[in-house]
Amino acid sequence: MVTFRLAPAVADAFPGTRVALVTATGLRGREPWPRTATAVEELERRLADGTWSPADETDPRVEAWHAAYRSFGTNPRRVRPSVDALGRRLAKKGVLPRVNPAVDSYNAVSVRHGLPAGAFDLDRVTGDVDIRPAHGTETFTPLGEPDAVETPKPGEIVYADAAGILTRHWNHRDAHRTRVTEESARVVFVLETLRADRDGGLLDTAADELRTLLAPHAERTAVHHLDPTRPHATV
Repeated sequence: MVTFRLAPAVADAFPGTRVALVTATGLRGREPWPRTATAVEELERRLADGTWSPADETDPRVEAWHAAYRSFGTNPRRVRPSVDALGRRLAKKGVLPRVNPAVDSYNAVSVRHGLPAGAFDLDRVTGDVDIRPAHGTETFTPLGEPDAVETPKPGEIVYADAAGILTRHWNHRDAHRTRVTEESARVVFVLETLRADRDGGLLDTAADELRTLLAPHAERTAVHHLDPTRPHATV
């Protein structure tokens, strides 16, 4: 079991924070995931025919993340929130990246609903996970760069376990160590909003949609939530 904690400093600075933790155990990443393939293709088709476009930095859902990034010293136009970067990539190239079915699932849900998303292989997580300001002494190895070592700036919001940093700039980039692969069998997927009063229902819808994509390929799924009134959740 892993406990996720929303630090008081984060809850105080961002009182509209709400995080959905969608867990999947017994995940089977090597079989076909036709619902996920259809969901991704549908987004690409709607983008191509002009009936839908991803949220950009002018959208209030994304703008809230830009404001948060600026508050802890990150330039969001150089280091973009994950949903912003993914939406820009989709708008430019017309296609979403295909990584593996689990990652493709949360990417599709993220860009469809304009909410940042990520995931951690729970079998690679050490101890519990805190959403907190960085101390400035921790290390981070970016996804896809196993030999790189970065040091987040003090005050930068991160996900961190006992062994190091799991995300930089809150949700800009995940760590290589806890990456989700086709072999990952126990995974927690993270969906986030800073506007719970306005987008709490959207977050719930997105979590349910992700769970629907995961359920045919997992032994068990569940959804937990974090917010300033419920700062702990064990998954």
